Amino acid sequence: MTHLIDAANRFARRIPTWTVYLALALPIPWFFYQGLTGSLGREPIRALEHLYGAWALRLLIAGLTITPLRRFFGLYLLRFRRAIGVMTFVYVLAHLLVWAVLDVQTLERVWADILKRPYVTIGMAGFLCLVPLAATSNNWSVRKLGPRWRKLHQLTYVAAVLGAVHYIWLAKGFQLEPVIYAAVILGLLVMRLRLRNARFPQKRRSRLTR
Repeated sequence: MTHLIDAANRFARRIPTWTVYLALALPIPWFFYQGLTGSLGREPIRALEHLYGAWALRLLIAGLTITPLRRFFGLYLLRFRRAIGVMTFVYVLAHLLVWAVLDVQTLERVWADILKRPYVTIGMAGFLCLVPLAATSNNWSVRKLGPRWRKLHQLTYVAAVLGAVHYIWLAKGFQLEPVIYAAVILGLLVMRLRLRNARFPQKRRSRLTR
């Protein structure tokens, strides 16, 4: 097992980060082309919304797994986390644009849906959480914000929960796929919380004894 992890880490170090951006970006125009050519079924717009949204959730989950993979298995993928985070935002933006431009189509109806439909409100809130994260996913922002950068990027957890709730609420009746996404996200957040508590036990005890 150790040899496999070491080989995976050596392989990961040789992968340029730009290839991750490219690999994650390629499905976006491909899905759109499938929609145009009728390969997404009778309701291509809804299917396109679903594809972009599902990929956004998958990338959110991928980003959340990076720390547990390093902590429990020694797999170092931290250098790809920014690319995964930025592309998560791109997929969410694509999901939003397909809904607003191709599905709803008018600004008046967009605002009406945001205000009147709870699952749309929650989805929009998740998108707004990702906006500052995407805007600060660069070296200049890391240097400028300092320790505040990490605190700001904890909004990822909020966005993940909101995305899972949005998907469950959007589904008509009980569907297994949204529940699985929500369970995985919840499990990863609990795992990260336990890792954080295990990392700073002395600091917490000193605060309690003050």
